[in-house]
Amino acid sequence: MNQPTPAIVAQGAVRRLPRLALWLFCAAYVLPGFLGRGPWKREDITALGYMLELARGTADWWRPTLGGRSPDVDALLPYWLGAWAIQAAPTWLSADWAARLPFMLMLMTTLVATWYGVYYLARSPLAQPVAFAFGGEAQPTDYARAIADGGLLALIACLGLAQLGHETTPALAQLSFTALLFYATAALPYRTYTPGLAAVTGLVGLTLSGAPSLAMALGTGCAAIYLLESGSESAEPQRQKRRAAGLLGITLLCATLATWLNLWQWRIQLPKANWADWQSLGRLFLWFAWPAWPLAIWTLWRWRHQLLGARLSSRHLWLPLWFVLVAVAATLTTSSAQRSLLLALPTLAALAAFALPTLERSVGALIDWFTLIFFSGCAVIIWVVWISMQTGVPAQPAMNVARLAPGFVHSFSFIPFLIAAGASLTWAWLVKWRVGRHRATLWKSVVLPAGGAALCWLLLMTLWLPLLDFVRSYAPLVQQAATVLPANPVCVSTLGLSRSQMAAFKFHGQLPLRPSETGANCPWLIADGEDPRTTAGFVSGKPWLLRATIRHPADRDEKVYIFERQAQ
Repeated sequence: MNQPTPAIVAQGAVRRLPRLALWLFCAAYVLPGFLGRGPWKREDITALGYMLELARGTADWWRPTLGGRSPDVDALLPYWLGAWAIQAAPTWLSADWAARLPFMLMLMTTLVATWYGVYYLARSPLAQPVAFAFGGEAQPTDYARAIADGGLLALIACLGLAQLGHETTPALAQLSFTALLFYATAALPYRTYTPGLAAVTGLVGLTLSGAPSLAMALGTGCAAIYLLESGSESAEPQRQKRRAAGLLGITLLCATLATWLNLWQWRIQLPKANWADWQSLGRLFLWFAWPAWPLAIWTLWRWRHQLLGARLSSRHLWLPLWFVLVAVAATLTTSSAQRSLLLALPTLAALAAFALPTLERSVGALIDWFTLIFFSGCAVIIWVVWISMQTGVPAQPAMNVARLAPGFVHSFSFIPFLIAAGASLTWAWLVKWRVGRHRATLWKSVVLPAGGAALCWLLLMTLWLPLLDFVRSYAPLVQQAATVLPANPVCVSTLGLSRSQMAAFKFHGQLPLRPSETGANCPWLIADGEDPRTTAGFVSGKPWLLRATIRHPADRDEKVYIFERQAQ
């Protein structure tokens, strides 16, 4: 028999995940990493620094600056959202916690938009499973819901989402708006107003989050793919053309907005023609989107006849594939490869979801056993190191921690321990359920990958959080500097500090920093110690006297010099 699609799915295989369990699972993934931690190095605290400058009124809302320097990413909206949250927060809520609230909602929006995007793609006529001769095939709505559950689990399982998805940076905003645009185009044949609002929000949000070129590429591609689809439930060709024209119109308006705000900043950086760079990119592609990318490749192979069919009208394949191709192109041509590849994860998960109806039982078993061994091993390592830090048994892990993070003092917290223990027991129950004899469901093959990724992330954000805060925060560096500087100095000059260091001294130390380029006559100066050229022209006592060299306890290469101005 000539099968129209490779999906052969019975009604019994499309049982949906219990909604309460799915919502609790998403909450268990989203909340750890936003709650309880301090701002981390580099991009996380840098973005917080710009938000604080805006919230305090010391920077222009249309041209955010930190120490007189513009951000690396020409974004506006992420900094606005963080600053508004800081201004609206009650006094008892710290600024970094307040700034994370809109970004927590963005990650939730990403998950919800991905689910609905996959759901509407799975309802496409060309995505439907084979109709059985005597009935019993999966019903379209139930089939779409099961595929969407699998897509959401595949997204959470992606290893690259964990850290970058929990930072307060423009990258997370871009991810959220990309997912909204994906949902809008997927749902456009079935709805009008909600997808329209999502399309406007997604394209304008991408433009104002430092990615106008991506907004142009994605918006144009979405309009073309929607227009080429055949068998759409929107049915009326004229309505289809009007909606495609609307997408193009919004895209052109975003281009005009980016031009008006001078957001077109090209930073194309092609990979160098050497083996080391390509090897690094290969490793990134290998682990960052695991396990979605192997399943996505399997989807393209098994659905290849539909993919290359007449007029390229298989929207459920071409739409997510276009998003992936644009994100991969950005990954290969920009310096921030990880943050560009992050934008591909929702649509890679969508492609991965369409592999689930075509997987053989042996392939599903291979995924389960690999996942079980990998994530259980990671969880055991996390627990063993934590127990060693608490009790000294076994001794070697505690010795390694003391060597890598000198000065770190561990402590016992009952609530994080209780949460971690509960998560570990839930993982054990999930493994028992998965290896048991149950009716086959489409999403069973991605339950363990998603559960394992969520488990390890939650364990890191509970058991290891004090250690990670010590290692990945500038707080230990700033605390050492505070012992040298006087209390409440009038001002402190800076020389060569990075944006993240400037933000750290402002946030953790509450220091009134003044870049030395401004000519401020401050009694103290903090200079970057990583680059010897920064202080190459300094002569001791003329007029600055070196008072201390401060190093980060967990990163000996990161150091700053503290100078005091001498009386003339």
